[in-house]
Amino acid sequence: MCGIIGGIYQNNITPILIDGLKYLEYRGYDSAGLVVLTNDNVLQRVRAIGKVVNLENNINSEIINGTIGIAHTRWATHGKPSTKNAHPHICNDSIGVVHNGIIENFLELKAQQQAQNYIFTSDTDTEVIGHAIHQALKKYGTLLKAVQSAITTFQGAYSLGVISPQNPGHIVIARSGSPLIIGLGDNGNFIASDQVALISITKQFIFLEEGDVADITKDSVIIFDKNNIKVEREIKISKLKNWQTSKGNYAHYMQKEIFEQPQAISDTLESRITKDKVLTLAFGHKAEIIFKKIKHVQIIACGTSYNAGLVAKYWIEDIAKIPTHIEVSSEYRYRNPIVLDNTLFITISQSGETADTLEALRVVKKINKNIHSLTICNNSESSLIRESELIFLTHAGPEISVASTKAFTTQLVSLALLSVTLGKCQQQISQTQEKVIVNGLNHLPSLVAKALEQEDQIIELANTFKDKFNALFIGRGSMHAIAMEGALKLKELSYIHAEAYPAGELKHGPIALIDKNTPVIAVAPNDELLDKLKSNLQEVKSRGSQMIVFEEESSKVTPMQDMNILSITNNLGRITAPIIFTIPLQLLSYHVALIKGTNVDQPRNLAKSVTVE
Repeated sequence: MCGIIGGIYQNNITPILIDGLKYLEYRGYDSAGLVVLTNDNVLQRVRAIGKVVNLENNINSEIINGTIGIAHTRWATHGKPSTKNAHPHICNDSIGVVHNGIIENFLELKAQQQAQNYIFTSDTDTEVIGHAIHQALKKYGTLLKAVQSAITTFQGAYSLGVISPQNPGHIVIARSGSPLIIGLGDNGNFIASDQVALISITKQFIFLEEGDVADITKDSVIIFDKNNIKVEREIKISKLKNWQTSKGNYAHYMQKEIFEQPQAISDTLESRITKDKVLTLAFGHKAEIIFKKIKHVQIIACGTSYNAGLVAKYWIEDIAKIPTHIEVSSEYRYRNPIVLDNTLFITISQSGETADTLEALRVVKKINKNIHSLTICNNSESSLIRESELIFLTHAGPEISVASTKAFTTQLVSLALLSVTLGKCQQQISQTQEKVIVNGLNHLPSLVAKALEQEDQIIELANTFKDKFNALFIGRGSMHAIAMEGALKLKELSYIHAEAYPAGELKHGPIALIDKNTPVIAVAPNDELLDKLKSNLQEVKSRGSQMIVFEEESSKVTPMQDMNILSITNNLGRITAPIIFTIPLQLLSYHVALIKGTNVDQPRNLAKSVTVE
């Protein structure tokens, strides 16, 4: 994905563009650029490789001044990171365009445009957009009609911001498959991929719907739907606060977001539970009727959200006794799945814009009309929210760091609430059982806060990874999914090759990898599988591995040579344990990354939300 910001302002737009790009840098940081329409009605562009600060430094040495502009921070899809591939792209000094998404038929369009003597100066798919709009502008005369015409030739996903000296005073935008919003200000109007880029300017936002095109001036916003019919879209007031998008006193966004988890979990539970029960209405007014009919559950997600879904499989089958399957979205959508009637199709996504997850939902709705859909998401205005029958919003707040932390734990909390609710509706859980689980959930924020107090000890453990290049994570039952999340965080942040296995699977191959140079990290709650896990730890130690064991106090793992044991907390249940044991794994990955000297908030090659395939 990439980040877009633009606007029409009463003063110089450039500082607003730069400031917005900094907030959007989590969406991509291979390169950045901006173009403004100067007071002389000329498109003036600056681009730079790498982070937004490089662009800012270039601008300091040039005069970039205008009231209309668009800007972009890129996560490369077509064409490697380079100045020539950075956005904005300009066609014949007449069209400036920024683009998030992928034009799948760009090679076909490129061949046609080259035959029409259009010159290409980059390796990107975006240039065909500028050329197509330029060609349409010659025919229709207005930028709005040119964009409306050009997008009918595009196949794929896009959000676009377009300006032209031939239509000064206007920005035309379009959305299909990639998010784009409009910010309404007192001294102008603005566009962005995410409201965090504009929150210091305005609290009023319009969220474009699929297929929308909008013509924006300093004083007006006119929106057309996919049929080119003029429509009104609701103006929404953002509850986002400026402090939520800043690092505050923390060194990194990730560190801040790790320590925000007690509050994020508390916010996600608020108004969803009482002291002894889960409120079914939290999932929507139709939830109880739907949940009583459910015979199967299918979970679809990617990355960290997939790991959350793996935990939920254990919970739902254990508590609600409903057969539950989970699959990676990108695989599910490209096979021919069998979708049974009365299936609850659950999508999980922090952003609600994950392309493969969104398309999987669309595919399954076409396959079987007798299914019900639920999305668990952190973005109330996302595409998944709009296209799902039932919604459950996590209240994680803005998550800026690419590596997910509080979004993951609030997803787990949400899935725990769902598991209990399904159990009630299926009459598989008693009031006493529900009360016990809810009591554990009510204690979660304080348990997470206690786990965070272990940071100093975890820093000492992280120092042992200074010269390591491989690591194994092990767990049993739902803790295997937590081990997977721990491995994912370590590889994302520190670039250490890390894998996770069910502890009982080691003898079937992975144990061959274990030696003194490959640390093994184990998660050891005091559950019904603890004795078997202890046997697995003995197997690992006999191969000479350095070990780290995060245990529940009552687990009492026997210390061995080169084994570091850290007690996290005690009296955990099947619901609270996976959430609590996530915390030390996050802290370990964070501090190993610091020791390795990697970019914690913006790991190489990664973007926060994958809005393209």
